Amino acid sequence: MASPSKSVYVDEDVGKDSDSAVGTETAPYKTLLYAHIKNAPLHDQAFQYLTRKSLTGPVSEDGDPSARLEWKPATKTALKKVANLYEQHKKKAAKEKDLASREKEESEKRRIALEDAKKVVITQDSKLPKAVKITLNEKDPKLIKLRSGTSQKDVDYSEGRGTRVRVTGRVHRLRSQKDVMFVTLQDGYGFLQCVLTGDLVKTYDALTLTQETSIVIYGEMWEVPPKQHAPDDRELHADYFEVIGKAAGDKDAITTRVAPDADPQTLYENRHLVLRGETSASVMKVRAAVLRAFRRTYEEINPSCLEVTPPSMVQTQVEGGATLFAFDYYGEQAYLTQSSQLYLETCLPSLGNVFCVAPSFRAEKSLTRRHLSEYTHIEAELDFTTFDDLLAHLELVMSRVIEITLADPLIAKFVKELNPHFEVPERPFKRMKYADAIVWLRQHDILNEDGQPHSFGDDIAEAAERKMTDIINRPIFLTHFPVEIKAFYMQKDPTDPRVTESVDCLMPGVGEIVGGSMRMDNYDELMAAYKREGIDPAPYYWYTDQRK
Repeated sequence: MASPSKSVYVDEDVGKDSDSAVGTETAPYKTLLYAHIKNAPLHDQAFQYLTRKSLTGPVSEDGDPSARLEWKPATKTALKKVANLYEQHKKKAAKEKDLASREKEESEKRRIALEDAKKVVITQDSKLPKAVKITLNEKDPKLIKLRSGTSQKDVDYSEGRGTRVRVTGRVHRLRSQKDVMFVTLQDGYGFLQCVLTGDLVKTYDALTLTQETSIVIYGEMWEVPPKQHAPDDRELHADYFEVIGKAAGDKDAITTRVAPDADPQTLYENRHLVLRGETSASVMKVRAAVLRAFRRTYEEINPSCLEVTPPSMVQTQVEGGATLFAFDYYGEQAYLTQSSQLYLETCLPSLGNVFCVAPSFRAEKSLTRRHLSEYTHIEAELDFTTFDDLLAHLELVMSRVIEITLADPLIAKFVKELNPHFEVPERPFKRMKYADAIVWLRQHDILNEDGQPHSFGDDIAEAAERKMTDIINRPIFLTHFPVEIKAFYMQKDPTDPRVTESVDCLMPGVGEIVGGSMRMDNYDELMAAYKREGIDPAPYYWYTDQRK
């Protein structure tokens, strides 16, 4: 015999679809679907679903809002709709229950497998040849012999066909097949695919191996079988391994924290992990190669440039006071250097031409590729030179640095991967005066930042410079900028005192990459420049002394 119907209350305005609601008048549900989930229609129990909208429902004909508080049976249309939704809910719940059951079953199987794996103990065979310790980029055939062909055994040193080696690194890639595990190691020098078989893949450490785990592996060096691929077309067939340090897995795994599709801010905050990726590592290696090339170039050219190390903590500005990082230096005002060029000048009399590779700092809080709070600054100072000599020097240095960098096949490969469209800059670089650039920009309807045609005196914005450079499509030495938009120490052009003997080198696809100028050598002009810019000359006594 069926029980009398039970009333279930739903208030779409103030009800709650949570455990705090029980479907009564004082604790109603919010939706009919949730009411069905909690009070499903049964063959021996009927439910009457009463609904209302206590805050937004219709008022009575005479405008009485109390009509909203009246409970009314759900309409047939609403009940039919919710019945379909409830069936969908039941199917979804059944799938989730089945999935949870299977996951629990798999979890239990894995727990048992891991417990069994703990019983598998591997040891190094003392009868095997002594392993040669190598880095992953070692290819010397006198040291490393690769085994080829086939064998009934995964590791067989009986005929001495492959060198037994010892390698250390971190797990960069990892994949498992039925009875084989492929582990690609990275050690900063190269990559090596290692093949684990037999009891090695049955150990607890193998079954729980994670990316970035530090590991040492012993084994025989083989050529990669035909139609197969691995770094440098070789692989190591392991006979023993040990985990040095296990990396985190699950939600703390490196692939979770720095996923390829992570937003830029996440990548910035995890740069210490991003650096382990192939792209970031390639960037750092190319950067190191470029620095080596600069040092080699400065040593090769005639006259050569000597490397010096100027201070990073200073009491003077170079590029404008607004971008200075200030700090207290034992009770005195001091700054992080914006540029070392003025200090380099002090070295010229005794050392000849000099250069430095040092950090510079700019307090410009802007998230663009042109604004860095700290960057590595390569600067040089030349003695007894002319403006034309300066331009020739810059072109020579840049071209030679690129030549040296790309002469290394590995670095050239990285450059191609990082920037497939890179082309060696065309020589000679185009010379264009600032005044001519203003005319060119007006002729090509490229407006300034105020949306107006460019006029003499404008500080040409990066966007306009890049557009001009990309259209011309060759390196440009943009020269002779107005006095007002350049640093105080730059020499005026003797033939046109409105402008300075200054230069920016603009590269297609990049924009400005180098800046330079002649320096004022007249004491009175320099003192007038301090005054014009509102700079106290007192802290610059050491620089002003060069003009006395």
